[in-house]
Amino acid sequence: MDNDKQHLSIEAAKLYYQFDYSQQEIATQLGVSRPTVSRLLQHAKEKGYVRIQIIDPREDLDILANELKLKYELDTVLLCYSPLNEYEEIKKHISKKAAEYIHDTVQDGDIIGVTWGTTMHAVALHLQPKPVRGVEVVQLKGGVSHSRVNTYAAEIVNLFAEVFHTAARYLPLPVIFDSVAVKEMVEEDRHIRSIIELGKQANVAVFTVGTVKEDALLFRLGYFSKDEQDILRHSGVGDICSRFFDAEGKICSEAINNRTVGIDLPDLSKKEKAILVAGGQRKIEAIEAALKGKYANILVTDQFTAQALLR
Repeated sequence: MDNDKQHLSIEAAKLYYQFDYSQQEIATQLGVSRPTVSRLLQHAKEKGYVRIQIIDPREDLDILANELKLKYELDTVLLCYSPLNEYEEIKKHISKKAAEYIHDTVQDGDIIGVTWGTTMHAVALHLQPKPVRGVEVVQLKGGVSHSRVNTYAAEIVNLFAEVFHTAARYLPLPVIFDSVAVKEMVEEDRHIRSIIELGKQANVAVFTVGTVKEDALLFRLGYFSKDEQDILRHSGVGDICSRFFDAEGKICSEAINNRTVGIDLPDLSKKEKAILVAGGQRKIEAIEAALKGKYANILVTDQFTAQALLR
């Protein structure tokens, strides 16, 4: 009798776990009732004929996060699980994670500096209101473009300001001027100077990285000539706040950098919370360079990007 039960329970387990038969199909196959099949499957588990192992990739996130934290000397690494290694899917998950972290950490009196772009827009859309006092929100770089391509610059700073019950402080300028002389003249305006200074004073900065690939947002906005784009693609790997850097995180074109309006990268690296939100294979080089440059002390990314950075 015991041998028969053992044989039946193993057969039932094989059909159920290996061949995806339903319990009713197994009952028909073995000539027993469906409740008997349920008891046979339970018996197979109790006797150790079946061992169920669930592989949850999210359980490895803490390990990956700690390795990233150590490798790049970061204060905090927040990893989220993305079911697909695709840019839009990754952006959806990391932006939500970043919004939750920002909501949890912003306190009364914080000054929050924000940039723009599609990742930042996704973060802003996920933000939830928080009852805080005396918070200020400021743009960290110019947000005006002559292109029809949407940067979401004004919308992003407005959304941040709205959830923290404050007024948005804009930099109503192009992010890159045609000449250093014009850029310096504009920065002499006391209103513009006060906003740039507020950006320097911000203790929280939220930003992403851009790339130097042909479809890069800044290239599509029409700021650069073809020769300038070639220079940036040849010597750079990405940008933060429209400051372009090479694979070691160093500014790759002083001429372009000197025409750029907004926070300087050394000032960004001094923030109490410099939060880099970025992920996806197309941004790996730029993220790694940004971390080498020490421009962020908090990283929000996904498990695929984390694995690539560790390699």
